[in-house]
Amino acid sequence: MKTKKEPNLQIVRNKYTPQFKEQALERADRDGIPTVSKDLGLTEATLYAWRAKRRQTGQPFEEQKLQQAEMARLKRENARLEDEVAFLKRRRRTSKLPK
Repeated sequence: MKTKKEPNLQIVRNKYTPQFKEQALERADRDGIPTVSKDLGLTEATLYAWRAKRRQTGQPFEEQKLQQAEMARLKRENARLEDEVAFLKRRRRTSKLPK
């Protein structure tokens, strides 16, 4: 007996801009989540999750993206400075060897 191979199904995740999310939530507030989800081809769960995230942070999605980008930049800079300090400490130890 031969078994059939299942085709590889890949899950495609759509990425939506912060502006799109804000506009969708504004419409959902006005027209209701079930109506907007059908109109935009989104699941109701997606809209509910976006609304919960906006309520949790109290900020629009655009500001959240800006804060995330700033946080990432600061983490990179912090890592660079930590590497620099470690390098300088190693260099100072090796330069103080007795003659």
